Amino acid sequence: MYDDKPFEALNVGDRVRLSKTVTEADAALYIASTGDFGPVHVNDAYASTTRFGQRLAPGIMVAGLCTSVLTSELVGVAGVSIEDQFWFTGPVFYGDTIQFEVWIDALEPEKRTVHWKASARNEDGLEVLKARATLKFPRPKKKETP
Repeated sequence: MYDDKPFEALNVGDRVRLSKTVTEADAALYIASTGDFGPVHVNDAYASTTRFGQRLAPGIMVAGLCTSVLTSELVGVAGVSIEDQFWFTGPVFYGDTIQFEVWIDALEPEKRTVHWKASARNEDGLEVLKARATLKFPRPKKKETP
């Protein structure tokens, strides 16, 4: 987990799957730190009037869990995100167990960039998130000669 993987160790098609149950505690920490007090996330009475009928976990928090799977399990910590696109394709409710699948879609060695994609599904198999993003890896430090 959270290895310092070099760019050269990555391959197109590398993939990882990881499940996470989205809890009220996860959301409380996220909401408190971001100020995202949207009523659909925190207010039962309001959320019951929406098309979802209950409170939703913040979508961008779920997206953050996806990027965490990427860095902790697949590419390591050296890359820096330079572009992220997320599609919220279904609701995530508190208590849902989400399976994240993240894979390397393309590598650009000359730019030292990794293009990755992801899909997340709830326990019923409904896709709730799709992602496409790019990481840039630093160039290796040149060794000094005496």
